[in-house]
Amino acid sequence: MPHTLEWKVRLHLFEDDEGTTKAQLILDTGTTELTGHGTAHCHPADANVPEIGDELAAGRAMNDLAGQLRKTAERDIEGMGASVPHTHGREAAGWLT
Repeated sequence: MPHTLEWKVRLHLFEDDEGTTKAQLILDTGTTELTGHGTAHCHPADANVPEIGDELAAGRAMNDLAGQLRKTAERDIEGMGASVPHTHGREAAGWLT
């Protein structure tokens, strides 16, 4: 049976006076909300390029959110009585993680 959903994602970026960029990524599935966080720090010897801090902080927030989403899926799989195999960082087919 076909299945279509739309999940909403909001990304907020903040830079402080010390060159730290913080990212907050909010995923709203309609039934739950997860929030990923990421930071990036500009080294004093580096040129201050805000776009790079934005990219790094946002990417790290996405990684954080992806980990939370995988853990949520693993709990859901286990809740259905199935075991969650560990693939040591490799992707597997199907619902395997």
